[in-house]
Amino acid sequence: MDYEAVIGLEVHAQLLTKSKIFCGCSTEFGAPPNTHVCPVCLGMPGVLPVLNRQVAEFAIRAGLALHCRIREKSLFARKNYFYPDLPKGYQISMFEAPLCEHGWLEIPADGKSKRVSIIRIHLEEDAGKLVHAGDFDSAVESFVDLNRAGVPLMEIVSGPDLRSPEEAAEYMRTLRNILVYLEVCDGNMEEGSLRCDANVSIRPRGEEKFGTRAELKNMNSFRHVEKALAFEIERQKRVLESGGKVVQETRLWNAEAGKTLGMRGKEESHDYRYFPDPDLVPLVVDREWVERVRKNLPELPEQKRARFVSEYGLPEYDAGVLTAEKALADYFEATVKAGVEPKPASNWIMAELLRELKDDEKDVRDCPVRPEQLAALFRLMKDGTISGKIAKVVFSDMYKTGRDPAAIVEEKGLKQVTDTAAIEQAIDEVIAKNPTQLEQYRSGKTKVFGFFVGQVMKATQGKANPELVNELLKKKLG
Repeated sequence: MDYEAVIGLEVHAQLLTKSKIFCGCSTEFGAPPNTHVCPVCLGMPGVLPVLNRQVAEFAIRAGLALHCRIREKSLFARKNYFYPDLPKGYQISMFEAPLCEHGWLEIPADGKSKRVSIIRIHLEEDAGKLVHAGDFDSAVESFVDLNRAGVPLMEIVSGPDLRSPEEAAEYMRTLRNILVYLEVCDGNMEEGSLRCDANVSIRPRGEEKFGTRAELKNMNSFRHVEKALAFEIERQKRVLESGGKVVQETRLWNAEAGKTLGMRGKEESHDYRYFPDPDLVPLVVDREWVERVRKNLPELPEQKRARFVSEYGLPEYDAGVLTAEKALADYFEATVKAGVEPKPASNWIMAELLRELKDDEKDVRDCPVRPEQLAALFRLMKDGTISGKIAKVVFSDMYKTGRDPAAIVEEKGLKQVTDTAAIEQAIDEVIAKNPTQLEQYRSGKTKVFGFFVGQVMKATQGKANPELVNELLKKKLG
């Protein structure tokens, strides 16, 4: 039977506030265990939570960017569930009255644009972190770090509109990009500041009714989202085709084994016994606040992509690559501002810079070559100090050392040779060593000309001015 996948994603984004959602403890990542805690996030008797206003503002910003309706009055609730890493024993979240509702997000799919609905965006506190000693299936000890308990989370729930693992990964990439551009989340999936749970089911193609869904957890990269969903879809197909029934459950993605494993039965909302938190007043958002946030929204990826095409004259492809990451777009614009023409800057960044970053597994924010240094390298090419080929050698050294291009050129003696006599001497030597190719050229096989150019450049260690080499070679060979 031909089955169709039905996928909805629940994305948890850690908000870029300096303090937690209901107390003043730091949200800094990587601190020693259990050092960013206080009586409030430790759930001590008699303490009261107080909402961090910036948390609400960041959520409003995201809601507006995702075309949501912002509720004038939203409520925090207590979600009762056994949390071994939340001392209160319950989580403060939003349930019946989320802050943002009824939005959408456009993603590329099959060469077209696809609209994915956003059902809701709500706020909640994160739990702490359990560290298990031992292997995946048989941990012998568990340790708890409560630094993350109370860190502000924004949960973005999509509609069941995605139909393939590839669409789900594209949705995650697009959403992450928007959140990073908004400066409400750093998008670091490895550190857990952007996490994804997926609800996935399958049904015979053409059928309206949804199948029984499984919830997948522990996916901390776009690649893992694709792989986990692909495995789960095939697993459910095998269950149905063997005459079995898919069980509604929560499953964990084991990246090392490349498969999903059952954890527990999947709860329904009533199992959490939600009720309004008596310690928190309703969150009231007036229109003035919403409009002030809307007015201050930054330029988003789609807008920046269109501007790169219109303002800099870049092809759509270049604009798409350069705006895929906010930091990369900023790097490009800083390079242009430093004096490099847009298209050459785009070519160099996409080819040379991104290759070095990929090989080094680095983010552009950690790039050792500053935009001003890249502009200085272009000036050396423009004034004839070095050739384009030598520039690539210099850039590689710049990337490894962070040094200025002029210093590298001077130290390594890489200045371009423009002395006509020296180039002519090299040409004479090359011609004398290659009589066969000379005869071929003079008999009409002009493609051999490229061979001579290469040999001259090799003889001059790539330092000869290419234009002069071509000009003098034509005279000599003729």
